[in-house]
Amino acid sequence: MQQRENVRNIAIIAHVDHGKTTLVDAMLWQSGLFRQNESVPERIMDSIDLEREKGITIMAKNTAITYRGVHINIVDTPGHADFGSEVERTLTLVDGVLLLVDAAEGPLPQTRFVLKKALEAGLPPIVVINKIDRSDARPAEVLDEIYDLFIDLEATEDQLEFPVLYTNARTGTATTKLAEPGRSLEPLFETILTTVPAPRFDPAAGLQFRGAMLDWDDYVGRLVIGRIFNGRVRQAEKVSVVHRDGAVEHAKVTVLYGYEGLKRVEIAEASAGELVAIAGIDAIEIGETVADAEAPQALPLIRIDEPTVSMLFSANVSPMAGKEGRFVTSPQLRDRLMRERRVNVGIRVEETDSPDTFRVSGRGELQLAILIEMMRREGYELEVGKPTIITRTENGQTLEPMEYLVIDIPEEHIGAVTQKIGPRRGAMAKMVNHGTGRVRLEYRIPARGLIGYRTEFLTDTRGTGLLNHLFDGWDAWQGDIAHRQNGALVADRGGRATAYAIDNLQARGVMFIGPGLEVYEGMIIGENARDNDLDVNITKEKKLTNMRASTADEAAKITPPRVMNLEQNLEWIREDELLEVTPKSLRLRKRAMRGRRRF
Repeated sequence: MQQRENVRNIAIIAHVDHGKTTLVDAMLWQSGLFRQNESVPERIMDSIDLEREKGITIMAKNTAITYRGVHINIVDTPGHADFGSEVERTLTLVDGVLLLVDAAEGPLPQTRFVLKKALEAGLPPIVVINKIDRSDARPAEVLDEIYDLFIDLEATEDQLEFPVLYTNARTGTATTKLAEPGRSLEPLFETILTTVPAPRFDPAAGLQFRGAMLDWDDYVGRLVIGRIFNGRVRQAEKVSVVHRDGAVEHAKVTVLYGYEGLKRVEIAEASAGELVAIAGIDAIEIGETVADAEAPQALPLIRIDEPTVSMLFSANVSPMAGKEGRFVTSPQLRDRLMRERRVNVGIRVEETDSPDTFRVSGRGELQLAILIEMMRREGYELEVGKPTIITRTENGQTLEPMEYLVIDIPEEHIGAVTQKIGPRRGAMAKMVNHGTGRVRLEYRIPARGLIGYRTEFLTDTRGTGLLNHLFDGWDAWQGDIAHRQNGALVADRGGRATAYAIDNLQARGVMFIGPGLEVYEGMIIGENARDNDLDVNITKEKKLTNMRASTADEAAKITPPRVMNLEQNLEWIREDELLEVTPKSLRLRKRAMRGRRRF
């Protein structure tokens, strides 16, 4: 086996919001990629609008810098376990990982998830303790927790000999010793060169390239992004594509791209160890191999963890269908979901008995909510049902997915949180008090016990709590878990909501809509204070008469409605309810819209 000393491939892995995208920004700036006066947005790698809004990385992306003549490919991975399929794919592209941990929060569940995958792949780690400028930073204790985590994940002796750096990603400084302040990221670049091994390849082998990501370019069409493990590839060269079932298909490389900073650069050829994008191969799925045209040899397929949550997606059939979206028919919905399935291996799409309805499965609520939000922004109208858990049967016993839940809250909210998790079948595994006024609680809980809990949790902790969870295997069915306690207020006729009607109905519960909004029969307009559903007339108007009244007209006093976002709506609905999603609106409704069918 030979090595390519002028190339390094590294992935940055971390928990959500520990600062990995900010660190990549600093690495790009200090590599001399941008001019001093160039206008560059913060968190450059978060290129999708949704990523900027939510402050999380959803899609893995790669960039490249050159340091002392060595081409370093950097892959920024998502930190949320719902996007774990992105992590699993990107780890096949690299030879080492940079584990980023917050100096105050320490390793959290998603850190555990991505690190476990990296250690299983045998990748050497570099540990970076970030945000050392925080007032509550405790780097020495966090380093001990990281060692405990490595031992817990059965790291080898070589993997335990990891280098440690202390960084402040916002100012772009790194140091190997806490006592010495950092001046730049040079110690980090040097550590990458010495710790991450150069790509190894067999000089006698033919071309072997595995696709890890798919993209689209308006000029050249479909792009497959991956790593060349052996051999070389040239523009206009004939190649073979080895599919999952072993079938071999011939294709031609029309355009070949390499990476330089954030840009794709057209190149004439590339050899083993490099990350490239190939255009011209349409019939290829993620994990399949592009090989030598004469003697194709396939690489091992990428194994992806099973999905745990599924939802029914269907074409919008409400009375307001087609008024706000561009894509409203079931064939358009089907094409979009099939396109997503090809690009995102973490998503599964299945046909159902109804031609208008599709079952979409994923890792968690968040992953499916992100897909719905992206479709909504593209102009699609659809209806989705309540998220349900995927179960499996072994030896006649029903098993359900379990989650490892970590909660970080101020001490005064312990009672409120433990009281809510008990009925959701959560079993406490650990409780840690760092003495900073905050407590960390760890639970093992059924995945369905978390559906609908996040909003309650934020209310109970006054928005100060942190809630993170991670898939933790399968276990026997844990028994029934109560969902929403309150019923719904349902419009019994179509029309426009009036202030007069809302004023009279406010005593019945919490309103979801304000006056002037158009409603239809079967649309949910609020939450009932009791546990039963109630049909109400939200369009009732005040009748004006020519008789004088002894009391003057009173102005309607309306409490502002509760406006819920997409995730909150998905948590709220029951089995007999649907969420209508359009580019402009989110509406809740009953499956059976006519009152007589419901009662």
